[in-house]
Formats: sequence, structure tokens, C-alpha cells
Amino acid sequence: MEDFFAKLLADFPDGFVVLGVLLGGLALGLALKSLLFAGLRAYDRREGSELARSVMLHLRTTSTLFFPVLAWSLLLPLLPLSPKPFEVLRRVVEFMLILSFAWGLIKTLDVVQDVIQRYYQVEAGDNLRARKLFTQLQFIKKVAVGLIGFVAVGLVLMSFETVRRLGTGLLTSAGIASVIVGFAAQRSISNLLAGFQIAFTQPIRLDDVLVVEGEWGRVEEITFTYVVLNIWDERRLVLPLNYFIEKPFQNWTRSSAQLTGTVFLHADYTVPVEALRAELRRLLEAHPLWDERVCVLQVTDSKERTLELRCLVSAANASALFDLRCFVREHLVDYLQAHYPESLPRTRALVQEDGTGKNIVVGIQ
Repeated sequence: MEDFFAKLLADFPDGFVVLGVLLGGLALGLALKSLLFAGLRAYDRREGSELARSVMLHLRTTSTLFFPVLAWSLLLPLLPLSPKPFEVLRRVVEFMLILSFAWGLIKTLDVVQDVIQRYYQVEAGDNLRARKLFTQLQFIKKVAVGLIGFVAVGLVLMSFETVRRLGTGLLTSAGIASVIVGFAAQRSISNLLAGFQIAFTQPIRLDDVLVVEGEWGRVEEITFTYVVLNIWDERRLVLPLNYFIEKPFQNWTRSSAQLTGTVFLHADYTVPVEALRAELRRLLEAHPLWDERVCVLQVTDSKERTLELRCLVSAANASALFDLRCFVREHLVDYLQAHYPESLPRTRALVQEDGTGKNIVVGIQ
């Protein structure tokens, strides 16, 4: 930039005027930016506006570039330059204006996301509506960023005559090229279409709890081409978008985060089922993770040596349910050990005297 200004001063008698106009545009742009953000700060202090804070956070750097470039574009007619250098300077300012405006639009999407997040909290307990919205918002935002970048670069390139001529020539073979590209990018295009389908039909959403390929995890990220699951042990499972369109999987939070889980116990035939049922009720009523929907204890099977007892319990979400099941399993076993140790699973041996005064085992039950 310094070399450019030096050349202007050397080549043109009105170089000081050019430099003055450029510096004046820079000062004007920065002044406009300062006034705007001063007004936003004053409004935020008076009203406590989340929108004003988000604008100041995301658009401060962008506006530092955009407003001076906008001022330069308005002051360009005042420059006493010959046509050729004027055209060069005009092109540079035009490119900077297009790119800074595109950058501002992209950062504006972050402002919109902040405003939406203020009203919809994904971290809340009942966050189904928020997760639906943010799944769509995330995908739409990525598509919008891609389109803005593509259009901005296209506008810059199409301002060159050579590029325009090349584009006109390419259009004549667009039919053949589209077929070739279609075959080459078939997988990528199908993934993109799958992304649109997932964003709007929503078989999965952000923060959904899934069981995929035998792994339990939460949906951490949905991109144009793949989905990232945060597995319970902090591993990451990455799957293509098409997987969730073509293959079956379990979604534990599709319509609600509430779940019912089982705890199995095996006990002797002498186990007091009613006492154990009452103890289950007492344990759940005293535990904060139980959501008071399901509390059932049943004998679901009678095996050769033991009874199978199934406890049904419910909780607000999968994590709470896992902890609650572990709690019930541990304390019911403790209860049996403390109050009915004879009801724990055991192996019985039949002993019979053999006629010589010795006892021998004749059978095991």
C-alpha cells in the first residue's frame, strides 16, 4: 500500500490531492464506524440489548474495513487522475467493497444465530423445539455462507474481461460438463441432498441421543457431508449423512427425552417379591432422578434355580436413566444381602448317608 501511494505521488502532479482524498475517506469511514458503535453501546447501557451486544461482538472488525472502503467508493469521482490509473484504483476499491460486504453478511448470520439462541436454549431440560430449530439453522447457515462466498468471488472474477470471455465459452459446453461433473460428484451431491432432507425432515437433530453401530452417543455436529457423534467415553464416531437415510438406527430422543429402563435381578425362589417391590418404590421416591412416571417390579421368568425379577424405572433423559438404573441395582442387592441373604441365588446339594455313616452328595439343585 505504501508503494502504491508513493507511485501516485511520483507519477501525478495531483498526488497530494489523491492522498488527501484517500486519507479523508479512511477518516470518514472510521468516524462513521465509531459513531455507529458508540450509539450501540449507549443503547445497550440503557436497554440491555442482546442484539446490540451481538452486533458489536461480531461486526466490529468487519465494519472497520467496510466503512472506509465505502467512503473511498463515494469519494472516487473527486480524484484528479487520468483514466488508466483511475480505472485501476476503482477496480481495487470495488473488489475490496464486494469482499468486505460479503464478510459482513457472513458475520451477520452469527448475529442472527445469537438472537435465536437467546430465545431457544439447547441446554434446557425440555429442549426438543430448540434442537429442531438449531439443526435447521446450522445447515441453512452453512449453505448461506457457501452461497455468499461463491457469489462474492464470482462478482470479483467476472469483473475481468478475460474471465467473462472464458465463462461465455464454457457455457457452450455446459451440457456435457454438467453430465461429467454429475457422475464425478454423484456421492457428494447425494450427501448434500441428504443434508437438506435431514435438516427439514429431521430423523436426527443436534444433541439427539443415538445408538448407531452398537455405540451410544449424542449428535455433536451435522455438516454438509457427515455427522459427528460424541460417544459416551469421549470418542467421536463420524458417519456420512447418507447413513441416516439408508440404514436403521436408534434415536432415543426423537419425540421426547424421557425414557424407561430395566434392571434385572436373579434371586432364589424364596425371595419376598412384595417386600422387594416396596423397597423399589421407597428408593425411587427418595431419588431426584426419578421422574415419577414408571415404577414396576415383576417376576418375568422362572428358571431352573432362580427367579428373574425385572424392575422398570423412568427418568427425564438417557444420562439420568443410566445413573438411576445403576442406583436401583446396587441398592436392591444391598437390601437382599442385609435383610434376606437366604434369597440370594444359591446352589443346593442333596446329601444322603451311604449306610456306613458317611454323607455323600447325591444331587445338586
